[in-house]
Amino acid sequence: MRKIVFLIFFISYSNAILLFDTYDENFFDKEDIKTYVMSEKLDGVRGIWDGKTFKTRKNNPIFAPLFFTQNFPNFALDGELWIQRKSFDEISALIRTNEANNTLWKQVTYNVFDVPNACEEFKLKECTLLNRLEILQEYLKKYSNAYIRIIPQVFIKDKKHLNDYYKNVLKNDGEGLIIRKNSMPYENKRSNFSLKLKPFFDDECKVVGYIKGKGKYENKIGALLCELSSTKVIKIGSGLKDSDRENPPKIGSIITYKFNGLTKNSLPRFPVFLRVRE
Repeated sequence: MRKIVFLIFFISYSNAILLFDTYDENFFDKEDIKTYVMSEKLDGVRGIWDGKTFKTRKNNPIFAPLFFTQNFPNFALDGELWIQRKSFDEISALIRTNEANNTLWKQVTYNVFDVPNACEEFKLKECTLLNRLEILQEYLKKYSNAYIRIIPQVFIKDKKHLNDYYKNVLKNDGEGLIIRKNSMPYENKRSNFSLKLKPFFDDECKVVGYIKGKGKYENKIGALLCELSSTKVIKIGSGLKDSDRENPPKIGSIITYKFNGLTKNSLPRFPVFLRVRE
């Protein structure tokens, strides 16, 4: 088991890509809901295609097989590598192993939700999300690829439409929704106009240490010490599997956790470990 250490690092959460903020039920009190589109949030691994190769959010290479990337465009794409609902562990393990010859790749699809540089590269008059995705749609008419999917974007009619769509996704074991303002360009940062709607809050933090386990977790990790973007440190023990406790996320790694709102001290309430960020 790794030694317990307490280290504080500067936190950098992304490599200049779009990040989604959390939807608030009062959000559309000041925004025109009809200018927004919604789509299912797929619980896969974020994949950035730079026109030549795949990379993760952390800018690490993804070794996809040649049959998968055949006819991929020479322009950038942003999306999710995904197998099916409730299969995050499978796709996450596949990406981590870096095995391009793994037959599981035949079950993977690349679900694109944006074409980041389309407005500049193709000189679009209106830099809308749908216009950017249309660039890919037209490309695929000429150069087909069975593994690229464009995630359908649905204009929101009203809050009832949004809530009904959301409930239907959850009913069918989906993770939640992505809500985006169609007129906004691709933003290389956490966006106020690109939101995620899920049945719980989630966020990321950096592992800075461990707490030793007791009882049945003796000689294993009892909890992770994790630094928030506010530099406050919280303990996360719930959600850790036995394998996580035996081989915990490395110091300095970024993990995703879920929680039920904030305490009066602005700390996550009941944080639960979900996964290591790829």
